[in-house]
Order: sequence, then structure tokens, then C-alpha cells
Amino acid sequence: MRNTGFHHVAFACRDLHETVHFYQDLLGFPLIHTEMQGSSEGYMKHIFFDLGDGSSMAFFYLKGVGEPQELKTDISTGLGLPVWVNHVAFAADQARYDQVKATMSEAGMVPVMEVDHDWCHSVYYGDPNGILVEFCMDTPGIQPDNQKATELLDANPA
Repeated sequence: MRNTGFHHVAFACRDLHETVHFYQDLLGFPLIHTEMQGSSEGYMKHIFFDLGDGSSMAFFYLKGVGEPQELKTDISTGLGLPVWVNHVAFAADQARYDQVKATMSEAGMVPVMEVDHDWCHSVYYGDPNGILVEFCMDTPGIQPDNQKATELLDANPA
């Protein structure tokens, strides 16, 4: 039993089948659990994808339980923020990074952006819910420095 890290992260989704196609068929995260609660008047479905490390990414699909008619699931642009602010980043080695890019290209999906951050290289795609998904390959990764990180909290750019 794990006692650290995320168990799961959950978001709302607009379309269950598009969401399953994106995360399971394109990204290779198997759908491992679905639960449903409610009645014919209103219900919710909660779906979970296995991320391969014991954690999951989950989505809620709502129907008639008080959700707005036009459900906004785009967690950045829906709030008036740039698309890159709120996002989900998955760890990737070179093989996984290349595989994701090839699979997405074959599916006609173009990256939103690809960025060399100096400490990692990232490729970003938009999911069917307007959520930005990043595959992050450490190059060499974050070098922990609590003192510098703390100092920069109150610093201003030159």
C-alpha cells in the first residue's frame, strides 16, 4: 500500500468516449475502473486510467446533477489564463517521448508546443476536454536547491 504521491487526480470531462480514446487508445493509459451513481434523473460516472506507477488519472462525467448546460472543462483557457498554466505532466524517457509523438502524429494530432526548459524537454498536447497534457523528459531534471528556490519567491525580474 502506497502512502506518498498522488493516488489520483480528477477532472471533469465533456465526452466519455473521446476521453477514453485519448487517454487509453492514443496515450496508452488503460481504463481500469468506472463507477456510476445516481438515477435516471441524474447521474455521475467516475472513470480511472492507470498511469503505470500505481497512480491514476480520473474524470467525472456528469448528467443532470446540477452541472451547467455548457460544461467548461478547459481548466486554463476557461478561466482566461494561457493554456500552459494549469496542465498535467507525465514523466517520459526518450522511448516514451518518441512513441507518444509518433502515435499522436499518426492520429493527426499536432503538439500545442514543444519546449526545451534546460532541465527537461517537453511536448504538449490538448486533450478533448481542453486540458493541456505534457510529456516531460528530464535532461537532466530538476537539481534541488531549496535556498535558491526560496530566494526567488520574493525576487523581481531584472
